[in-house]
Amino acid sequence: MVEYMVVVLAVRLCEIIKVELLRYIYNKSQKPAILAQKQRFWLCLGISLALVSPIFADKTAQPQALNSAGIYQLRQVYPELQGQGLDIAVICRSQSYSDGIPLRDYCPSLSHRSLIDASVAIADSYNDNSTSEHSTAICSILFGFDPNASAEQVGEFEYEGVTPAANGIVHEFRDFLADYIFPQVLVDADVVTISFGSQFEDWWTRGIEAIAEQQGTVFVASIGNGTESLDPPLYPGACGNVIGVGLVNSLNTNDLATELESFTLAYPQYSSSGPTEDKRCKPDIVAPGNCLVAAASNANGYEPAGNWSSFSTPVAAGAIGLLIQKAKSEPNDYGDLLGYGGNCAVKAIVMNSAKKLPYWHKGKLTKDDDHNVPLDFVQGAGMVDAFAAYEQLTAGVQKDGTVENIGWDKNTIDVNNIARVYSFPATDSNEALITATLVWNKHLAGKYPFEEMLQSDLRLELWAIDINDANNNYLLDYSDSPADNTEHIYAKADPNVTGYELVVSFSDPNIIDEGENFAIAWRISEDDRADIFAHCDLNGDGVANNFDFAIMLENKIKSLIGNEYLIGDINDDGVIDMADFNIILAYNSEKDGQ
Repeated sequence: MVEYMVVVLAVRLCEIIKVELLRYIYNKSQKPAILAQKQRFWLCLGISLALVSPIFADKTAQPQALNSAGIYQLRQVYPELQGQGLDIAVICRSQSYSDGIPLRDYCPSLSHRSLIDASVAIADSYNDNSTSEHSTAICSILFGFDPNASAEQVGEFEYEGVTPAANGIVHEFRDFLADYIFPQVLVDADVVTISFGSQFEDWWTRGIEAIAEQQGTVFVASIGNGTESLDPPLYPGACGNVIGVGLVNSLNTNDLATELESFTLAYPQYSSSGPTEDKRCKPDIVAPGNCLVAAASNANGYEPAGNWSSFSTPVAAGAIGLLIQKAKSEPNDYGDLLGYGGNCAVKAIVMNSAKKLPYWHKGKLTKDDDHNVPLDFVQGAGMVDAFAAYEQLTAGVQKDGTVENIGWDKNTIDVNNIARVYSFPATDSNEALITATLVWNKHLAGKYPFEEMLQSDLRLELWAIDINDANNNYLLDYSDSPADNTEHIYAKADPNVTGYELVVSFSDPNIIDEGENFAIAWRISEDDRADIFAHCDLNGDGVANNFDFAIMLENKIKSLIGNEYLIGDINDDGVIDMADFNIILAYNSEKDGQ
């Protein structure tokens, strides 16, 4: 009876959708009416999908990469998070020009069935009708929606992008530089996503950083396609004020459906890694990239995108967009995520909630944890987790002083407040981990060529506190990079203490400028790091066997020549040795005996 009533309600909502859609078509010339009807359309659609999905759960949602990034999980709980009221700019690069004018071979195919009803516009008015497979794929990941899609080897599925209700605008790269970056004009977008880059810092990459600093605009850019593509960390993804996104590879298997739903590790062969030339950590986060995407040459077709950071970037950008949607809809609670310094708050929240993948380790894979290197050079802070990021955001702004054990803040330090202290209670769990992320902007001149100005250097400390005896207080961990404008702590909690303090201060107390704006996020969570199998499956093919043993042996030999051990240190003691070989041999023996 309950299921019957749910279906009746869903059918009624679908009737409302039909009416609203007819109104939308009839009132095409009335923009305010269109916007209101469009919002009602997506709200009804989201509610009806949420109601009927438990009953009619036959179709798999695609791209499954979004599921691995926590986006579909988030939408199941909060179906209204479709991107309503969100503006996303997609910067694409023309492949050819005529008399200096870019041809339209940077444009998505908006006639594809997943994009034909999307609110996506092209910024220019050029007449060429060429389209780009690259741009089409990116836009389908962000804005696509097709409830009755199908593809060979995958079957029928419901295609649903990260932000299908958002407003998208596609800019040609050079036009975007001329219209916004060079003159430093306000960018009319909440998120700007860029899936290409240059090996070198240039005036335009610094110009992007200047806009991010002055306007708080969130720029998300791909970091490059790894050593096999000869890509170092690419700019602007390698810029300090930009969120640089790396790639998590899909499972290495011959079954396409399985490959598209399972993701393994970030490998430097396929995802460019740090440090940058000036010794900074990049990427900031990683995301799955092998998505099922719209085919530009076939209005009804879909194809796998492949393991490229170009396609992990819109996954991350869309997840960030959902956080900004929440902030825009409830500005009294989350308005600090917007405007000046908002890019720092977004970055802190997304990085702090990221999921650590196997072999995460600060800096290069060496024995000691690097206090002066805040992030893993391959994974950054970890893989984007939209659901955890939403929980981090909605824990709310909490100013320094006594706070909860999850939260965030946007604040300042200066000569009058040379430290900000955040105190929160301990947990008695033996498996708890404390994560904290501090972010501030690099400073650049507001005019061409946007040269770097005097930079602040902040420090983040984590203290274990005994409220009964201050003599038992001790420094549990700290992050103090001389090069980065990000500090990150990931430390095992001490069940024997009563509380913790996070201290934000200047790295050198003798060097204090006029002040610095910063954002910080923190949380205590249970240890959800990958199990032993994920550490044994070194080649990411879904099984742990002799091939993985061979990779471990090869990496052991490489570690004797170089100063890092690559992947293979299963027990995380800083070296590949017989203990690790025994773990993988024992695991294989156990599986063989089943």
